[in-house]
Amino acid sequence: MTATRKAILYRMVMPTHTCPYGLKAKDLLRRQGYEVEDHYLCTREETDAFKAEHGVKTTPQIFVGGERVGGYDDLRRFFGKRVADPRATSYRPVAALFAMTALMALAASQAVYATPFTTRAAEWFIAFSMAVLALLKLQNVESFATMF
Repeated sequence: MTATRKAILYRMVMPTHTCPYGLKAKDLLRRQGYEVEDHYLCTREETDAFKAEHGVKTTPQIFVGGERVGGYDDLRRFFGKRVADPRATSYRPVAALFAMTALMALAASQAVYATPFTTRAAEWFIAFSMAVLALLKLQNVESFATMF
């Protein structure tokens, strides 16, 4: 008979906001075989008091075996899982954007000319890509202008 592994999770669950990282932490703990004692922090005051008491800046906070593991990223490290570096450059969104616009151009070419591979498909790919990039620019003009 094996002992049940237990974890204590403190996370924000407020009327207008449920912390997504708290939900992810709870799911990860359960998938790792932990029984989760889930404590809601229901108000801003309660959350601020918890953070002050434990000397932390963020929630959720996870405790295993009476020791504070930390937040969601710390929990991932605790289980030996990869944690993305927030400062690392990723070209995945750019690759996804261009893959999507290429597929749109090929589909449009297939619909109009009954073949996906046409000169017009290449032109549409450029046009669709420029349109989607323009939409991204409108999302935050100042940030877009200074990132290049």
